[in-house]
Amino acid sequence: MKTALSIAGSDSCGGAGIQADIKTMTSNGVYAMSVITALTAQNTTGVRSISEVSAEFLKEQLDAVFEDIFPDAVKIGMVSSSELINVIAERLKYYNAENIVLDPVMVSTSGSALMKTDAVKTMIDKLFPIATIITPNIPEAEVLSGMKIKNKEDIESAAKIIAKNYNCAVLLKGGHSVDDANDLLYLNHKCHYIKGKRINNPNTHGTGCTLSSAIAANLAKGFDLTESVKRAKDYISGALSYMLDLGKGSGPINHAFNLYGEFVE
Repeated sequence: MKTALSIAGSDSCGGAGIQADIKTMTSNGVYAMSVITALTAQNTTGVRSISEVSAEFLKEQLDAVFEDIFPDAVKIGMVSSSELINVIAERLKYYNAENIVLDPVMVSTSGSALMKTDAVKTMIDKLFPIATIITPNIPEAEVLSGMKIKNKEDIESAAKIIAKNYNCAVLLKGGHSVDDANDLLYLNHKCHYIKGKRINNPNTHGTGCTLSSAIAANLAKGFDLTESVKRAKDYISGALSYMLDLGKGSGPINHAFNLYGEFVE
């Protein structure tokens, strides 16, 4: 069985972070492992508190995983400080980790800031160079590209800037766009649109975590990057279409909508 590792924060209400990643990886047919960067007290209405793990304990977690069950793919989510980012980068390079999917989580679905300002630069300097693909949403892509994104042409320009500056593939997610739900995969100096249908579901807690984890799971199974993104997009569309409605805010999606179906193959 193929394996995938999530390096991310814990979500106490189960819809995002480590919990979403484990559900997603399992539903996509790989054995899921986790390295926790922080504990969060949060629910569908927002993040109340964040408690980081120590750099030493983070390193111990990473070593414990890589020395025993070497992951076929790695997903990196919420890492809120430069110190922790440096540990992750050093350990992943030490173990020559492959198929690294980086979700540059800067702000939660509910609008809560999850990353300290100096950590953004450290993430760009240390994690982007080793990432197979990064998966920013439009607000994150605006930060990374230094430009406002208002239309399709802006999306393409921003993706090109990010890919050129940081030398990695970019999946610019269109979920914040007003006109469609298509994502732009910028790979090998070309734009590839990954089509999606807009699903009228206000419950989108953890969608970014879910998409990046599904990409990692498919890379672990041996699919190429384009096919991994397409399969991940189909999976998250199905999970959103289930219309799960939990919580008082932006609720979670149903990761287990098709446990024994096409996505585990």
